[in-house]
Amino acid sequence: MPDHAFIGRQPVLNRQQQIIGYELLFRLDQHAISAEFSSDLQAGTNVLVNTLSNMGTEWLVGNKLAFINVAHAMLESNFLELLHPQRVVLEILESVQATPELLERARELRGQGFGIALDDFEFTPQSAPFLEIANYIKLDIQQLGIANVAKLSKDIRRFPVMQVAEKVETKEEFKACWDMGFDCFQGYYFAHPETLTAKVINPAYANILNLLNMLRNNAEIKEIENALKKDVALSFKLLRYINSAGFGLSCEINSFRHAVTILGYQKLYRWLTLLLVTAGAENSTPPALMKTAVTRGRLVELFGHHFLEGTDRDNLFVVGVFSLLDVMLEMPMEKILENLLLPETVCDALLTRTGIYGPFLELAEACEDPEMANVKPIAEKLHISPEMLNRDHIAALAWVEELGV
Repeated sequence: MPDHAFIGRQPVLNRQQQIIGYELLFRLDQHAISAEFSSDLQAGTNVLVNTLSNMGTEWLVGNKLAFINVAHAMLESNFLELLHPQRVVLEILESVQATPELLERARELRGQGFGIALDDFEFTPQSAPFLEIANYIKLDIQQLGIANVAKLSKDIRRFPVMQVAEKVETKEEFKACWDMGFDCFQGYYFAHPETLTAKVINPAYANILNLLNMLRNNAEIKEIENALKKDVALSFKLLRYINSAGFGLSCEINSFRHAVTILGYQKLYRWLTLLLVTAGAENSTPPALMKTAVTRGRLVELFGHHFLEGTDRDNLFVVGVFSLLDVMLEMPMEKILENLLLPETVCDALLTRTGIYGPFLELAEACEDPEMANVKPIAEKLHISPEMLNRDHIAALAWVEELGV
């Protein structure tokens, strides 16, 4: 069926490395793609409309944008009017010829409030006319090479457009594009550690690890309260977090004992897990990386919801969130796990992607890959349908937005 397709996403970051939007990547079921463009369009159209009308504002909370690829036929179709123009940037693919009709159509869409981006831009007679209409230009730095990128970036500076560097894979590339003055960045440079060197776990991390271990061992409330009192930043964050809308509590929390009683050990454990990741904010961890970790935690948990109960669900969240700790702390995962008393099943998933939780983590990671090459086989192995996967994906995003991480 043409409307069975997996939806992926890749964050678009600003110069402060904050996420301003997501490019939504549609990977059609292999049977839905044929040589004729119409079936490709039909599949893309169905998925797009179904997804975006279901998403509504729930997914696009706050000021996030959805970047969506559109080819010739999609640009001409009137289903685009069903989307929310202020929330959507239409990426015109490089294969689209700038005919007078299409230029007029792009102008009309821009007039309705849609953002217009030119994907994989290169200066050609076909693409140049679109420059007058676009407000985003995307340059594929791998395809162009840094030297050409610098020249092209300079050439298009005379147009009032936001420049987006695509396929940024290393810190060096990010820095080079940043220095050239690019406005936005895409690519997984922040999730690929170059080399792992042991970073000393600072006091804040050590305290969080200590508390996590105490909770695992069912320590007394008094001991937990004392441990919380020792770390001002930690205790402040705890109270602020619990009193935030994300937790939906009806009363103000005024003491740690109260907090622990109301939250219970499971929820406190989950909160500390989140904190361990977000504590990186003071340690130069890019905000987008933390967001990826927290989203991954929620996604792994939601995937597992279909099959597992109780503590397994909390463990799934821990597995997802902790799976990027090696990148954040710049330490090998084995080393980190020596400091954490985690169940063997969690360690198996984190170290080798095996055991009861491993495949759920693999699936969440596969969803982050722009190519989404492994999503289908892993999802099928887990008996997760495209609908389930896309619903969980959207729910995870919405949850993280609501949490305000």
